[in-house]
Amino acid sequence: MKTVTIRELHSRTGQLVREASRHGEIRVSDSGRVIAKIVPETEPAGVPYFARRKYVSPAMKRLIETGRLGRGGTDSTQALSEDREDRV
Repeated sequence: MKTVTIRELHSRTGQLVREASRHGEIRVSDSGRVIAKIVPETEPAGVPYFARRKYVSPAMKRLIETGRLGRGGTDSTQALSEDREDRV
């Protein structure tokens, strides 16, 4: 296990991160005391929940088709812009 100082981490961040991915944990010290660790990713990143989810369930689709539920809502950028305009 390797230990580096904050100064060394600052000057060689990319190199040290790649080194941690190949060789394992690297500890970061400040005034001789370990304050952080750089650890390699142990599992491949999975697909996030929001990328896996179905946007419209069959029940929601029926509500939209019957007209009892409108499509979408207020665009968040529009709502934020209107809120900012109110403040001025």
